[in-house]
Amino acid sequence: MGWLAAGGTYEVALVEGRVAARLASGTTPAGQEGEQQRSLPAEIRDRPEVVELQRFAEWLDRHAAECAAQVTDWMVSSLPVPTGLLARVWPDEAWRAALRDIVIVGATPQEVGFLRDADDSGELRVVNLDGETVRLAAPTVTMPHPVLLPGLEELRAFAAESGMTQGVEQIHRATWSKPTGTHGGADRITEFADAEYRSWFHLSSRATSLGYKISGSAIVDRIRDAGRVFTATVGMSDPYTEEKAWTGSLTWSDADGHRRLPLTEVGPVAWSEGMRMAAALHAGRTVTTDGAE
Repeated sequence: MGWLAAGGTYEVALVEGRVAARLASGTTPAGQEGEQQRSLPAEIRDRPEVVELQRFAEWLDRHAAECAAQVTDWMVSSLPVPTGLLARVWPDEAWRAALRDIVIVGATPQEVGFLRDADDSGELRVVNLDGETVRLAAPTVTMPHPVLLPGLEELRAFAAESGMTQGVEQIHRATWSKPTGTHGGADRITEFADAEYRSWFHLSSRATSLGYKISGSAIVDRIRDAGRVFTATVGMSDPYTEEKAWTGSLTWSDADGHRRLPLTEVGPVAWSEGMRMAAALHAGRTVTTDGAE
């Protein structure tokens, strides 16, 4: 985006996502024109050009967040995504930032690699673990949740060696695998329970900032796993009876949250995402200055 005149003295433009100003040519001694200001000069902050650029910058931020959220949803749910759709959105910088270097799988498990490009031909270009750029022409691809990715450690090592950085956290997303021999009658996890917060509002704020929802006296996350929807729930104390707040046990239920499920029925993605939620809430607990909880 080029520089726009803002009055007779300054020009403005978006630079790295924010509105920047510089001295316009012809307004200062030779050699000083074009010098970018450290902050936006007060005399042009309310000019229409500046206000519109600020609104545009805010829209770009929202758009980038929406693109990342959609790609995250595709990845967490391991949903099939049409390659034609990826080709259509690829020219958009925000979509490209969210999609670039995501691990995708084509028609077979052997068609796996880091997404590098998409074009109108309907083909995707990916880099495989041999370091070769290959084309995928499958009608749809998936962006598997990391708990479903075979050779996850190998993918992480290859990405580190190649200097790849994912715009959406996939291969470095924290994962938990269900322990073998889970007791058939167990229906809750208490490992991250009893995390203390200063108040219910601090706990609920922590939950919503992480992208989870509050439903009654619980923090919930709905997770799609192999075509089935699970509701992961972490209990929380009553805001009307306690000054402080605590997290409760982690449980899973059906999509509507009506039937609590035994741990043996919880799918691998639902298990991992539920544990991720409980661990993140536990990590935000109140800690005293001497390090004690």
